[in-house]
Amino acid sequence: MAMPENIGIIDLMLAVPNQEISDYYDFIEPLLMDEESRQMFKMPAQYMFKDIPNTGQQDDYLAYTVEKMDEFGIAQAMVGVDEDKFDSQNEAVLKHPERFFACYDCNPNNGMEEVRKIRRLKEKYDIKAVTAFPSGLCPQVSLSDKRWYPIFVACVDLDIPFCPCVGVPGPRIPMEPQKVEHLDEICWFFPELKVVMRHGGEPWTELAWKLMLKYPNLYYMTSAFAPKHYPENIVKFANTRGSDKIMYAGYFPMGLSLERIFSDMVDVPFKDEVWPKFLRDNARRVFKL
Repeated sequence: MAMPENIGIIDLMLAVPNQEISDYYDFIEPLLMDEESRQMFKMPAQYMFKDIPNTGQQDDYLAYTVEKMDEFGIAQAMVGVDEDKFDSQNEAVLKHPERFFACYDCNPNNGMEEVRKIRRLKEKYDIKAVTAFPSGLCPQVSLSDKRWYPIFVACVDLDIPFCPCVGVPGPRIPMEPQKVEHLDEICWFFPELKVVMRHGGEPWTELAWKLMLKYPNLYYMTSAFAPKHYPENIVKFANTRGSDKIMYAGYFPMGLSLERIFSDMVDVPFKDEVWPKFLRDNARRVFKL
């Protein structure tokens, strides 16, 4: 049950840290109602992340990120790209395609223009996924809302997964858009759409694994969780009927250091045969790497 070495880990949530941590979360400011969230936090869920990484000043943040990946055995990482921001991550995907692959965090409030943008980003960066933060959108868009349907169709057409945050959001914003129960109708009506849950699904992890058992197109990644806090029933599911469903994702540098993640990781009680699937093989298959 020991974590294997030199396996070539695939990290499904990482960023190139060329900015202040707070800059990652500017988009959410209009939703924050309490003074502490608005004024005191470096990130809107700082009460949950006590040791936010301090990457310090670097001459070359991209080279620094590759060095950190090498240090912890991360062969490939998924990073967000866009047309008018995230320049360092856009560069990472184009300059080091063997190490970085792209995703795009979408906003269904933009209607068909968002679909056209997804197609442009696929052409330029070969995006491997469309991600989403339903509770963090302004205005929020519940996963039960029809505004997502054009996004789902684009993902099916391009044969790329849709990766929404699910569960109670860390920031102090309403949770309704991210209820795990919304995935039931999505996976039923779009059986060709691969859906990969982000950010834990708590407190509905029993429902999450039950739906994964029900739907062959539903998966789960461990983003934004230190391994010591991986939900026990998700680990159990991975060790039993869900070994092909659970994938590793970190949260560096947004909330967790790689040192913290991998010092915890060795104590996760995955079975020997589950580790390669969790760390590499499932992501390689689902995201077509």
